[in-house]
Amino acid sequence: MSRQQTPSIRMVAERAGVSIATVSNVINGKASVSPDFALRVRAAIQELGYVTDIAASRLRSGKAALAAVVVPDLTNPMFAAFVSTLEHEARVGGFDLVVVSARNDPDEEADRLASIRAWRPAGLIVIPCDGALATRLPAGLAIPAVVADRIPDHGGFDLVAVDNGPASGAVARHLLEAGMASCLVVGTSLSISNVRERWDGFAAAAGAIDAEMLDVGFERRAAENRLRARLERGRPDALFALDHMTALLAYELVARMGLSIPADLAFASFDEMEWMRLVSPGITAVRQPVEDMAVAAWALLRGRMEGREAPEETRRLECAVSIRGSTLRVPHRRTVRAG
Repeated sequence: MSRQQTPSIRMVAERAGVSIATVSNVINGKASVSPDFALRVRAAIQELGYVTDIAASRLRSGKAALAAVVVPDLTNPMFAAFVSTLEHEARVGGFDLVVVSARNDPDEEADRLASIRAWRPAGLIVIPCDGALATRLPAGLAIPAVVADRIPDHGGFDLVAVDNGPASGAVARHLLEAGMASCLVVGTSLSISNVRERWDGFAAAAGAIDAEMLDVGFERRAAENRLRARLERGRPDALFALDHMTALLAYELVARMGLSIPADLAFASFDEMEWMRLVSPGITAVRQPVEDMAVAAWALLRGRMEGREAPEETRRLECAVSIRGSTLRVPHRRTVRAG
């Protein structure tokens, strides 16, 4: 059986009995085509199932209505929500979005950034694996770039992030008021600027709390073993997870160890996810304005793509802390502003 031929603009023109230029004018909505010809072209498009070749159209017009986004891990609900909002903003602005994941690997991030050049995007938004983004940008990638969420070690980028330190400080003050004498703070790696800022903010506001930081890394089994070993050496009054991966891992491990929240161990997380509101008791958590961050990142990139030549801009967005039963002896819920 012969392969079915993909309908082309030439085939549409032949079916409608008009020129290729007339078909192009109908597709692009130009008013110069007579109603009769336009009707014939649309009928031919429907009959053949013709779909416009967007890539070829971009090449002919010289316009790059395409932007790219690189995130560390699309399985992380926060990054998925960021991309979802970004796709909507891009579509409203007339852009398509190329989305790639670095799988939390700096080397893979460098490879993906290099591959993106082949798409010739008009702009780029990156949530980097760590602060060393500048070393992984390929030579010749002369397009506007905006960094989101994680702070690069070197300047030269427009940046949208949250106020990590004040939000963690609010959690520390709450635990102090709740009578906690010790807290184990757990995160993937202090090499990530967000994790570092969150730990610094907590430590600065901890006061009389004996605060300890534990890096567990990104590999789940190894991270769980490190956390289990630490908890078996001595249980703190509270555990504060600085990112969603460690929050989920720690919550599950605490249950497997037969510990009760909050009777045996108070529990809080920086990244609020839906499950934290559904479990009992609910989890005290920092709520990040993920959608607002995506909207702000797109606005900065759109301005650069349109030729804005102002100095690099940094926007820090405020978080909120939802206090729930996981850190209270008598469970109840209230919301406080971080700051």
